[in-house]
Amino acid sequence: MAPQMTVRRMRVAYSQDLKAWWNPARPEFSHIVNAASLAMPFLEPYLIETIRKARAQFTDPALLEEVDLYIGQESTHFRQHQQFNKRLADLGYKAVPRMEAILKHDYETLARKRSLTFNIAYAEGFEAMALTIGHMLVEDREYLFANADPAVSSLILWHFVEEIEHKCATYDVFKALDGRYRWRIYGLLYAMIHIMARTRQAYRALLIEDGRWYTWSSRLTLYRLLARIFAKLVPRLLRVMRPGYDPREVPDPHWVTEWRRLHHEGVGALGELDTSKLASPIPIPRAA
Repeated sequence: MAPQMTVRRMRVAYSQDLKAWWNPARPEFSHIVNAASLAMPFLEPYLIETIRKARAQFTDPALLEEVDLYIGQESTHFRQHQQFNKRLADLGYKAVPRMEAILKHDYETLARKRSLTFNIAYAEGFEAMALTIGHMLVEDREYLFANADPAVSSLILWHFVEEIEHKCATYDVFKALDGRYRWRIYGLLYAMIHIMARTRQAYRALLIEDGRWYTWSSRLTLYRLLARIFAKLVPRLLRVMRPGYDPREVPDPHWVTEWRRLHHEGVGALGELDTSKLASPIPIPRAA
């Protein structure tokens, strides 16, 4: 069974003058993250509902506790993303409500029309992908988040610290209820293609509204950034696709274990990291 998880009520306070380019040095990365954030208030409730349906089919107390903690973490994630996405909408981006409607329809349709086996496989596919993304973000945190808005950077890094922490939850549910390799790979590929396609659709729309999509310098920057991201993701995803894969084999990064330790010790300002000191082997909150 997975290690004990913690449901944390992080305090992320967005500044009144928050910009969509919350990392001024990397506007293209800002919009990739913004695009991914738009899915969270629809994807994560879908995951929660899927796991709740699965929960009714087993009685193992340890697995029930793991599922409840997973649901608690995912509930806090999507509520924080709702707040952030509202700030993006308030900035006047027409793509935000348009993409929200598309994503809402996507996940309502999957929940209504697809089998529980498919939906559990999708949930595990997403979580396996999120584990690889979490490792990539933490490993490359200085390049991606240096001197960026501390609240948004903290939201994303905290979210993926917990994605890494609950890496076994949907895997354990999937193994308990089905466990077939072909379904696990189908769920992984379906989730990856679906989420990456919708994320691209959203960041393209955001960059068009900013007048950057048709600028060759911006497009080249975007492609270089995506190449860097996928160079780090692909080897990890290939390991996930092995028949004998188990997320327990994937050691947690030191920075992640330090983040959890500091939170456990009561360092409450982790919702606002000092993004000028991300090279540090431990998370450093911004000075008050």
